[in-house]
Amino acid sequence: MKKYLLVFLIFITQMVFAQQDCITAIPICSDAEISLKPNGSGSVKEGSGCLSSESNSIWFTFSIQTAGTLTFLITPLGPKAYDIDYDFALYGPNHSCSNPRETPLRCSYAGMGNLINRPLTGLNMTATETTEGGGGIGFVKYIDVLPGEVYHLLLNNYSTEIAPFKLSFGGTATLLTPFDNNSLKIYQPFPFLKPGAKLDGDIDICGDPVTFDFSTLSNHIRNNNPNFVIKYYRSAVDAMNDYDPITSPIPVNTTTKYTYSISYADPTKPVSFLNQCREFGDINFVDRSFKLTDATLTSCSNNKSGTALYDLSTATIGLTPNLTVKYYPSMYDLSHGTNEITNPYQYVAAEGSVFLKATNEFSCITITEIKLKFYPLVEVLDGAELTACFIESNPSTGLFNLDNAPVNTPASGTEKKYYPSMADAVDATNEITNPKTYIAPTGVVYVRVYDNRGCFNVTKVALKVLPPVTSNVLKDKIICMEDKTTLDAGPGFKKYEWSTGATTQVISNVGVGTYWVKLTTGECVTKQSVSIYPSEQPVIASIDIATTTLTVNVLGGTPDYKYSIDNVVWQDTNVFNNLPRGSYKVYVKDAYNCDPIVVSVLVPNIVNVITPNGDGINDTLDYSAIADKQNLTLNIFDRYGVKIHQADKSNGYKWDGTIGGKKIPTGTYWYSLTWNENDRKNTPFKFSGWIIVKNRE
Repeated sequence: MKKYLLVFLIFITQMVFAQQDCITAIPICSDAEISLKPNGSGSVKEGSGCLSSESNSIWFTFSIQTAGTLTFLITPLGPKAYDIDYDFALYGPNHSCSNPRETPLRCSYAGMGNLINRPLTGLNMTATETTEGGGGIGFVKYIDVLPGEVYHLLLNNYSTEIAPFKLSFGGTATLLTPFDNNSLKIYQPFPFLKPGAKLDGDIDICGDPVTFDFSTLSNHIRNNNPNFVIKYYRSAVDAMNDYDPITSPIPVNTTTKYTYSISYADPTKPVSFLNQCREFGDINFVDRSFKLTDATLTSCSNNKSGTALYDLSTATIGLTPNLTVKYYPSMYDLSHGTNEITNPYQYVAAEGSVFLKATNEFSCITITEIKLKFYPLVEVLDGAELTACFIESNPSTGLFNLDNAPVNTPASGTEKKYYPSMADAVDATNEITNPKTYIAPTGVVYVRVYDNRGCFNVTKVALKVLPPVTSNVLKDKIICMEDKTTLDAGPGFKKYEWSTGATTQVISNVGVGTYWVKLTTGECVTKQSVSIYPSEQPVIASIDIATTTLTVNVLGGTPDYKYSIDNVVWQDTNVFNNLPRGSYKVYVKDAYNCDPIVVSVLVPNIVNVITPNGDGINDTLDYSAIADKQNLTLNIFDRYGVKIHQADKSNGYKWDGTIGGKKIPTGTYWYSLTWNENDRKNTPFKFSGWIIVKNRE
């Protein structure tokens, strides 16, 4: 026979009175073990055979489902169970409660107990007597039963001590029950339990208390069998008396043990024994809710961006591995399941809140808030500027020590890095790795200032290259080669340092050459060069001599020119008149009044008439006397300007008034005598005039 545990907890004595008479016998509708505590004898004194009177009694009735042998065992319980005397009388089959003195089918009293063995009684398979527990052992013979038979069982505690008992059935027969899993397919016991539940009757709830609708369990319990009636109660006592059943949703908690009852009511068989059956079970609510704590995450809003990067999973809110977590930017989104934050590990947001919805394996939900805050901004100073002197080899650039820029107030734990652009500073790319020796033109660099939390802010530093400051007074000069002059660098400089070693604003007695001066302005030094050039001396390009007139042609130098033939008297004109024949020195100087240029000049003897008649007097035009002059040439022209003769080295610088050995007609002819003076410049000279040739006819 299968064993199931069904416990009725009855603590109020008067609740048992109704079951202390045969007519109100408790139907036993399962093979379950029963524990009760009878107190009193009921309204009618019943019993017969070995159980002729009642003291603390209770009546049961049961019916047989399958044929076989039937046994049962009555065991006293409680701390004084060894002194408790339970007797029984079994009536039937098909006993009528209207005959209270009917001879019982079996009857016995408990055997003698001791400190080790309790005084037991009942039916077993070994006893042979049918009444009064032969031999004082307390047991009588089993009974053979058939399906549909109905029996009544009276138990009575003769002891003065009110004590509970335990009744359990055995044998091969089974009791008639509407709660048979196999026959009527009702889920028993505790059919509403989830698979794997460790405690019978436990229902998971999310919170204590919560409102629960017990009727949601009924369809599952009855398994679509309409003959089962399910009721729910606030206690086992209410369930036993069918008092105040729960008919609508009520607040439930985890400290109250609720009870459900299952009744069978077959409308086609209103007098069926099964319609008397009720089964009870406990319902315990287990609070599966969980708590989370609100948290605050603080992150860096770098470079005054107004947003920060958060890892929401790092918020200390009490998450456990069994929870399914979702994040939302607002309670509205959480409530509506919209705009879920799909990457909580890299969430960029302004200051505010996100809301977390956590669900455990029992579908309990807890919502908590994660506040998003910014660390204090890294303080930086705007308007920083660095100045540097120009680099002499590249005056548009300067050498800067970026670490000297006042971009932040002194604070421990800060660090600075430098970048050429704002984008580089924000992205930390293209870092300037030589900030102490940074060469750059006038412009800006950007400084990324970190604190000890890794937050940063970016500010810019203006770079200003101080250009060379030169003297606008100091200019190149032109002087005579033999002269000296002064150089003036002008006022307003902190320091002067000349290539001559002088440290004054003005240096004197300096001649032709190139000089420099280092001019100090503030901390910067500008090296400025200055040259003193010798004046360009004029050059006597040529001298033209016409009879007694000498014309000096000058090139170069700086006009206006001065001319002299004695280096004493100077004239502005380049023409000297009425010069007698002979040698002279011509002096020329330009506007710089330097030492004059000197050229020796010959005003040759002028021959105006030749008579080539062979008398030895004026027969030829002869300039062989000045044959030492360079490129000496005598050219003869007729009155039409046609050259008719050239006298040079080949003919001794002479002309005898012939052309090709033939005499020319008497007449006036022109001549031109040219040469280059034997001086450094090879000054060209030209002497021209006319000559009369008289030939005898």
